[in-house]
Amino acid sequence: MAETAKKVNYTEDEVTKLTSLYQELGNDGMDQIAEALGKSVRSVRAKLVREGVYVAPPKGASSKKEGPTKKELLNQLEAIAPFPVDGLTGATKEAINLLIAEFGRRTDA
Repeated sequence: MAETAKKVNYTEDEVTKLTSLYQELGNDGMDQIAEALGKSVRSVRAKLVREGVYVAPPKGASSKKEGPTKKELLNQLEAIAPFPVDGLTGATKEAINLLIAEFGRRTDA
């Protein structure tokens, strides 16, 4: 049985062009690089990873919002609500704040 030749997705010239363009354009130029080579962005990124030249973009800053934690809000609600708040751990902060505002009004009256 004869061996079949493995299909080459990137020629040596394409790899050279790919790495050169990547060094010039970086991650922001992935669309341009893919278009220049007639490949998909995903294919280009995968090849750059295999070649050891791809640098992943830094992850964005944490989107943690300021203000009290959910646990702190539940403790505050527990102090003014006439019921146990254990079942509200799945509630959103917004919902807990609404309950605090409502029960806060009732205790002020």
